[in-house]
Amino acid sequence: MRHTLLLLSCFCSFFVLAQKKQKIQKNYDLVDAKMDKMPAEYNQSMDEISQYIKSNFQTESDRIRAVFYWTANIISYDADNMFEVKFDESLQDRIARAFKAQKGNCFDYSNIFNQLATSVGIKSVVVNGYTKWNKVKVDNLSHSWNAARIDNKWYLFDATWGSGYVINGIFTRRLNNDHFKVDPELMINTHMPFDYLWQLREYPITNQEFMEGVYAGDDTKQKFDYANEIIRFESLPKLEQLLEVCQRIEKGGMRNQHISQAFVYAKTAWRNENEREKGKKYTEIIDQYNRANRQLNDFIHYRNKQFQPIVPDEEIKRKIQEPIDSLIRCQQTLFDFEKEVSSANMSSVENLRKTISQTLERAQEHLQFVNLYLTKPALVRKTMFYKIVQRPKMVNN
Repeated sequence: MRHTLLLLSCFCSFFVLAQKKQKIQKNYDLVDAKMDKMPAEYNQSMDEISQYIKSNFQTESDRIRAVFYWTANIISYDADNMFEVKFDESLQDRIARAFKAQKGNCFDYSNIFNQLATSVGIKSVVVNGYTKWNKVKVDNLSHSWNAARIDNKWYLFDATWGSGYVINGIFTRRLNNDHFKVDPELMINTHMPFDYLWQLREYPITNQEFMEGVYAGDDTKQKFDYANEIIRFESLPKLEQLLEVCQRIEKGGMRNQHISQAFVYAKTAWRNENEREKGKKYTEIIDQYNRANRQLNDFIHYRNKQFQPIVPDEEIKRKIQEPIDSLIRCQQTLFDFEKEVSSANMSSVENLRKTISQTLERAQEHLQFVNLYLTKPALVRKTMFYKIVQRPKMVNN
């Protein structure tokens, strides 16, 4: 699917940040220094970078630091093209282009981070939302960052904000560790996900509360077990996941244009996936019918050979019963499928239903022949393959 996520054009404010400063949990100088020494040839592909990281760092904490450091230290913010939209570009092509150019916007930072983290064995996701700086002003455009599970605990990362800042359209690189491995209770001061699941908080806040500067969450409400909810969510089929994303975005409240656009995008993604799933089901039903029809044709061929070579009676019965059972299952599957079909596609479904019914009727006629055939002695059976045709009487002049 072409990624229309660019409808949510990313703009990343580099002005700071949360009033509270998170504690630096570890001195990463050794990790950073080793990444600085990575031979230049490893920078040719993300696969090679991930291989270098896996070979040189063993813990999840060190590996995610290496991913963050490389992304924030190598990718430059493309201020000249922050509004660029290429609707015909796939996600992988977009990532490859940004990686090759070593520049992009927040969408590119977060997806490169995500791909590298995943490739070194860390559970990572791209989080889409919007931000505000100074706890006051909501940014004009939406933003992307990352969530990653490190040693069974979820943290947040913003490699874009961690890479530097933009003033007067000029990007200046300055590594900022305030955006590395951020506690969700701090991240909520500046970053608001469209889907409240990725607040990673036991008491998520609404969009209205975020815009009003209320960050604490209402602890009188039922606690939200986000860790187990993520596990449950990720076990769902893709279609159900997309539907739940729509529901959570809507539940958070449509308080600005960013959220409205995100909801439209999520709803469109759900509809597209729903249509894709329906198309897949319909194709599976057709394949199921074709398999049954081939079985029936095999039986007809065997009957035309007068059931030669000889097999036990049970095998003759099986040869016709199998396609009949398959056609009945196909008929039932199509009946269930019809409940989901739009009126625009009903004509094709009705034609398939008629075809299945006609084929099943033909198969049952063969079954009647077999049932009768199996009741007859051997000598009589041979005569059943011939039709007695009476010759027409001569007409006398």
